[in-house]
Amino acid sequence: MLGFKGKSARIVISAHSLLRWTLQQSQNVVQHPHIICMCKHKPLSYRTVYTSAIRYNASGAATADPKKKIGAMGYFLLIIPVAAFGLGTWQVQRRKWKLGLIKQLEDRTNAAPVAMPVTHQELEELEYMKVKVRGTFDHSKELYVGPRQEVIPGSAGGGHGGSMISTKARFGYHVITPFHCIDQGVTILVNRGWIPKNLLNPATRTGGQVGGETELVGVVKMTERRAPFMAKNDVARNQWFYCDFDEMSQVTGAEPILIDVAAESTTPGGPVGGQTRVTLRNEHLQYIITWYGLSIATGLLWYTGIFKKKSGASTRPPVRHI
Repeated sequence: MLGFKGKSARIVISAHSLLRWTLQQSQNVVQHPHIICMCKHKPLSYRTVYTSAIRYNASGAATADPKKKIGAMGYFLLIIPVAAFGLGTWQVQRRKWKLGLIKQLEDRTNAAPVAMPVTHQELEELEYMKVKVRGTFDHSKELYVGPRQEVIPGSAGGGHGGSMISTKARFGYHVITPFHCIDQGVTILVNRGWIPKNLLNPATRTGGQVGGETELVGVVKMTERRAPFMAKNDVARNQWFYCDFDEMSQVTGAEPILIDVAAESTTPGGPVGGQTRVTLRNEHLQYIITWYGLSIATGLLWYTGIFKKKSGASTRPPVRHI
């Protein structure tokens, strides 16, 4: 910029002095750095002004405004990442517990069969374990539970004792028959296995209706919960959608104890055994990823949006030249 002479120079200097005095009176303006007004062909320098809540010390370095603090709401929002981290850690412990439970059930289902105990209390301790029983069936009191999807015994990689759900799904019914245990002197319920709908009538499978004394291996089951929205059993029509041991024992006169016939005890021409499925939901890994991911994301948002903005100085604001 060219300099000014005479009256023009005095006018410029006076206006500049007035502007400098006005800026000095403002509490929200920080002046930085020097200005020199020169005349006679020497350039008139600019005054650089920063209008920001950030203050500068004598060396020009930015410092935090002591009036800007993290308030109660800021600390309250910190609860979100902390709570998400805690839930993720809790899911880690839950996953360890679930994997241990799955391993325990696998060991039970793969163990060698034992003699069926006499007392109900001892039987509860053998849930999902194989037991041996000897006795006779009462085919006149058969119950049918379904529709149920067939489980293919002996297929690799799934289900109880190496069973898995067939890729070509077939639906039918499970046949529940009272079984009188000779050694224990009690009558229990035995799930003989799966049959297609066209073999629901016992007259169509006479070859599989075992008569006389027989020995079988089965898996102990102590309870079966009714699935959500599942229809209720129609006892009068012998239509069962799930195994209600108490209702079945009242109808058949047997004890409310049920064992599922193992695949090795399947009778040729009769129901297909090995239909026990031990399923445990194990979705804890995706819960771990979800909660830890939420903790990291909200933690970064809190740091950049609250902590960094209010607890420390940010970068130097834009400059205006006057």
